[in-house]
Amino acid sequence: MTDPSGPTGPDPVPGPTGPDPASDPTSPTSPAPVPGPTPAPALTAPSAPEPPARRRGRPSRAESAGTRDRILTAAREEFSDRGYDRTSVRQIAKAAGVDSALVHHYFGTKEQVFAAAVEVAFAPALAAPDTLAEGPPDGVGERLSRHVLGVWDNPATRAPLLAILRSAVTDDTAAAVFRRLVAAQLVRRVAARLDLPDAELRAELAAAQLVGTALLRYVLKLEPLASADVEEIIARVSPVVQKHLTQP
Repeated sequence: MTDPSGPTGPDPVPGPTGPDPASDPTSPTSPAPVPGPTPAPALTAPSAPEPPARRRGRPSRAESAGTRDRILTAAREEFSDRGYDRTSVRQIAKAAGVDSALVHHYFGTKEQVFAAAVEVAFAPALAAPDTLAEGPPDGVGERLSRHVLGVWDNPATRAPLLAILRSAVTDDTAAAVFRRLVAAQLVRRVAARLDLPDAELRAELAAAQLVGTALLRYVLKLEPLASADVEEIIARVSPVVQKHLTQP
C-alpha cells in the first residue's frame, strides 16, 4: 500500500539569515530608544565682576592730584636749585617725570607754576591773619610773631619756604609774584582786621618786621640772629609788631 504522504524529498536549503528587526535600530519596526536622564551641568564658581573701564586719556581724580603735587614739588626744587630765570617748564616736567604738555595743562605758564608753588609753600604762614581774632587786642603782636616765626622754625614747613624765597630775592618776575601773593593773602587780610585809617601801611610794616627777620635768620643766616633761641626772637619782635598794628 502506498504511503499517502508520498516520498520524502530533500530538505529545503535555508536562505541567508537577515538581521533581526527587533535588534536593528534602523528598522522601522524597532522600538524607539528610551532617553536616559540628562546629566546636570557642572557647577562653577561665579566669576568676579570686572571693574568698570575708565575712559582712556582721562586720569582719575586721585591720579590728577598726585600728578599736580609731583609737578609742584619738582618746580619748587628746580626754582630753588637753578633760580627762576634759569628754570624752564621742560626741566620741571623732566624732574616730575611727566610731559611738558601736562605742566601747561595743570598750570599754564612758568610764572603760573611759580605762583602755585609759592601759594602751597606759604600756606601755613598765610594762616597768620586768623590769629588776630584768637585773643585780646593787646596780644596780637605776640600771636602773629609766634605763628609766622614758628612756621619758619619748623624744618618741615621751612624747606619749601626757603626754596621759593631764594628765587624771589634773585629774580624780578619771581619777586613780583611773591609780592602779589603776600599783599593779597597776608597784608590785606591783616589790614582788614584793623580798625585804623592807615591799616594797610601798619600791616605792611608788621609784615616787613617778620619777613625781614625770617630772611636774615633762615636765608642769609646772619649771626648771632641765626643761632639765637626762637623764643628770645619772638619776645623781642612782638612789641614792635604790636606797636605797628595797634598803637596810634
